[in-house]
Amino acid sequence: MGKPEVLPDPQFQVDRHELVRRLAAVLPATSLLYSTEDTKPYECDGLSAFRKVPLAVVLPENEAQVQAVMRVCHELKVPVVARGAGTGLSGGALPHEQGVTLGLSKMKSILDIDPVARTAKVQPGVRNLAISEATAPHGLYYAPDPSSQIACSIGGNIAENSGGVHCLKYGLTVHNVLKVRFVTIEGEVMELGSEGLDSAGLDLLALVIGSEGLLGVVTEVTVKLLPKPQLARVVLAAFDSLEKAGQAVANIIGAGIIPAGLEMMDKLATQAVEQFVHAGYPLDAEAILLCESDGTPEEVAAEIERMEAVMRASGATQIRLSKDEAERLRFWSGRKAAFPAVGRIMPDYYCMDGTIPKRKLAEVLEGIDRLSKEFGLRCPNVFHAGDGNLHPLIMFDANVPGQSDLAAKFGSRILTLCIEAGGTITGEHGVGVEKINEMCVQFRPDELETFRAVKTAFDAHGLLNPGKAVPTLNRCAEFGMMHVHRGEERFPDLPRF
Repeated sequence: MGKPEVLPDPQFQVDRHELVRRLAAVLPATSLLYSTEDTKPYECDGLSAFRKVPLAVVLPENEAQVQAVMRVCHELKVPVVARGAGTGLSGGALPHEQGVTLGLSKMKSILDIDPVARTAKVQPGVRNLAISEATAPHGLYYAPDPSSQIACSIGGNIAENSGGVHCLKYGLTVHNVLKVRFVTIEGEVMELGSEGLDSAGLDLLALVIGSEGLLGVVTEVTVKLLPKPQLARVVLAAFDSLEKAGQAVANIIGAGIIPAGLEMMDKLATQAVEQFVHAGYPLDAEAILLCESDGTPEEVAAEIERMEAVMRASGATQIRLSKDEAERLRFWSGRKAAFPAVGRIMPDYYCMDGTIPKRKLAEVLEGIDRLSKEFGLRCPNVFHAGDGNLHPLIMFDANVPGQSDLAAKFGSRILTLCIEAGGTITGEHGVGVEKINEMCVQFRPDELETFRAVKTAFDAHGLLNPGKAVPTLNRCAEFGMMHVHRGEERFPDLPRF
């Protein structure tokens, strides 16, 4: 897959020896890496097609050390790229070759659990799933559950505003975080949000969540906890066409049902998953829906009855209800293992992330199928059907000449389809470097300038995660996508990277 062009930037001409000397003065020796052998493992995140080796990697153990690093980098005008667990899929943690990668993996303590207020205070390196594991004895859990929750960190979740299979009912990260502490590029600590129901002033907390490390480095997070439901059961429904499955999603939401989770997988995806996880999916179905209900036993029984009636009326060919907790978890394990399942049968895959109006599901899926035939690359589809967040998985072999570029062009066309359908180029993976050109398609120049003004207010010298998420207008003009907005013009073969 081609890499985005990086133009020379004279403001980042860094004296490496001076940088290392200054960092060594504020960090323990075990928290500073600068030899190529030590820094190369940090050259990419989960989007491994993009790789750069940073000048240095710092692994602070506390907030004071984060402050010290930021002050050094600000004074020397050195770029800083924050990194969590490295599971991101848009190149958001791709290092800067003239910069410092600030890893937060050592800051992994759960600082406080308040079972009465139903909150937990954690450091950014704490794994998503670890919060639920730690709060389970109190009958509580943390709702956002990305597929990578066993490994991804809460700090990274904040950077990308991660979701998960239960985000339809319980919301994304932004809906489940009450307060953050973060360090600015000047080394100052700010607290945003409140442990109460509301906080005074502008909602800067929502601005920081999903900002992809462009505004500051999070050092502490207070999350909202929920009581574990008494019961949860999953309805698995099979359909003989994607159109019927897509319409079933719209019909469920239209009936006023808000499931705890509502996921769709097409036939290619279920076939790959079944070989890997043996989740019990019907392999002859063109698409399946996983629809979960949770609450009291009475609430679950009533909601499932309504769900099944809507699915039958929508043309479901088979409906199965999880008979116990083990089967419920097995149904979900297949969905959560979709990415590794595809990786198991193909040398490479490219996971896309776009969001569309639910009423356009069938139309966009048909468009993806047409593109699959056009590019000659298979593309299983798995997605959060309830909120229209698509995750097409483009299968290719980087060892075959030209296939990496084909996959990149295919992916760009999928994002354009999402925009033309009235959607957006990302739902939870972020923009990073992967989708920076498509930002020029989705947003007008004046909108991009507003984004850059917000960035400048927090980071006047552009040192935090430079070259990510928000393109310059020059870049948009260079790639021929200036003045394109929400599909007002169609580009049948958008240039990419």
